[in-house]
Amino acid sequence: MTTLTMIAVDLLAIGILTGIYFRRHHRRDLVAAFLGVNAGVLAVSVVLAASEVGLGIGLGLFGVLSIIRLRSSEITQREVAYYFAALAMGLISGLTTAVSFVPVLLLGLLVAVMYVADHPRLLGNHRHQTMLLDTAFTDEAAVISEVERRTGGRVSGVSVQHVDLVNDTTLVDVRYTLVGASRPVMTGSTTSQTGSTAEVGALR
Repeated sequence: MTTLTMIAVDLLAIGILTGIYFRRHHRRDLVAAFLGVNAGVLAVSVVLAASEVGLGIGLGLFGVLSIIRLRSSEITQREVAYYFAALAMGLISGLTTAVSFVPVLLLGLLVAVMYVADHPRLLGNHRHQTMLLDTAFTDEAAVISEVERRTGGRVSGVSVQHVDLVNDTTLVDVRYTLVGASRPVMTGSTTSQTGSTAEVGALR
């Protein structure tokens, strides 16, 4: 009965977590991945908790599987956080041998932390993008000035990735903060997004 109760609590928690993710980011494939990882880890954890197989072996297996999964396709750091939250929920629920306040609290804490940490209003004016500028800059101060002119924001960090003196382009990795109602202006350069969907909207 304890196992069934924790399975029900886990399913409720992972359902809320994936609902939060999909409502904000709308990636159906990762919803399936989060649910699958959680269910798989939960099932294996329940078996490990009820058998004589060493817990260390099981945790090592989870580590190997997670590395393979994370290397198989490109996902953002935000999605990595959701991924491991789903994995942790499965572990907590599957390894719990008695229904108590602590594991239920931990599941709720994981959901609450992800809800707050991924909230659009939390550091909502901060952006991280890779930008291809249509001028070859060899001076970092000039790069910062150009990025601020095009984005209308205040640059907090910039790293020049590549300078092409032949084709007259500069590839930069930039972090900046929007000032007031300013929005990036794309005139004469192309920008590739490395952050959230909200950043795409900011470029339009």
